[in-house]
Amino acid sequence: MRTDEAYRVFIVAGEPSGDALAAPLMRALRSRAPHISFFGVGGPLMAAEGLKSLFPMDELSVMGLFEVLPRLPRLLRRIDQTADAARRIAPDVFITVDAPDFSFRVARKLLGTAFPKIHYVAPSVWAWRPGRAKKIAALYDHLLTLLPFEPPYFEAEGLPASFVGHSVVESGANLGDGAAFRARGGIGDSERLLMLLPGSRRGEVTRHLPIFRDVVTELRAGIGEFRLLVPVIGRAGDIVRAEIESWGFEHHIIETAGEKYDAMAAADVALAASGTVALELALARLPAVIAYRMNPLTSAIARRLVKADYANIVNILLGREAVPEFVLEKCTPGRITPALARLFREPELRAAQIAACTQAMLLLGEGGPPPAERAAGIVLEILKEVEKP
Repeated sequence: MRTDEAYRVFIVAGEPSGDALAAPLMRALRSRAPHISFFGVGGPLMAAEGLKSLFPMDELSVMGLFEVLPRLPRLLRRIDQTADAARRIAPDVFITVDAPDFSFRVARKLLGTAFPKIHYVAPSVWAWRPGRAKKIAALYDHLLTLLPFEPPYFEAEGLPASFVGHSVVESGANLGDGAAFRARGGIGDSERLLMLLPGSRRGEVTRHLPIFRDVVTELRAGIGEFRLLVPVIGRAGDIVRAEIESWGFEHHIIETAGEKYDAMAAADVALAASGTVALELALARLPAVIAYRMNPLTSAIARRLVKADYANIVNILLGREAVPEFVLEKCTPGRITPALARLFREPELRAAQIAACTQAMLLLGEGGPPPAERAAGIVLEILKEVEKP
């Protein structure tokens, strides 16, 4: 049985979200097994933890049919290259993180190899395409999930699965300094603040900003003056900045993650596109309304395929609409504006949403061991189990 814990870990992330999950996992593994070595594919955060990527992770970060097709031959070569490298290195464990389209194809090429295979981040089989649970059960030996209700879907297909917690609980969204933000911006304690978060992708913000503009106009007519707080972080930041500056409303542009969390602590209410930011708002205990609009064709497909009752994970966890959400054809100013006005006007409604968000965050692991630490513990348990004679 090995005593030096010089484990060889082959780890693969195919997009920035996976890079952000894999890096703390690597760090947690090294803290428990200092002689560990890493191989595989990753981004800058994983490189900072010692990974020399087989090729730039950016080559895999493409979305949409028309973006993928021109790069398909190279993507197929990268799948083969990654699988070949894993076979050659013969690691003690093989870990893929999110990016299912790439990860699962690599794992399929490694069928028959002796080393254990782990996937981190479960596909949302509870929302759509439940048949994927059976397919990945044939590829992996263990699954690490972000949501507490996910393991049974995969255990039913014979794949051991462990809930480790959602990374949002480590994001720092609950550590913002609202008083400092107001002081820096010259904002009085009684001035009302609405935070707008229209999305991170260019298509999202292009669809949402006209709706958000109409909401802001109607809301001001209904409740009076307030200021806007608007992050411009990410690839779509230039679009958001230009649009907001054309509206003529008093606003503050936010350019860093730290400032964004301070703004969340300072704001009274938020209007946000559905996504990870909705969980950050819940962690910050900022009452919010969630909205999401798709193009008509995508909406029609989503309506047929998606089985979940809600879009926001907070609502899914609690089994009720604790946070108002307006998606697809319901994403209209006429529906969104009254919901925001109620949050501004009714303290008891704000308090109820904050209590619901507290409950949801506890379910996601807030207050417990960091998700990366939980995940590292499970990986090492699997490694030690394999070592047994």
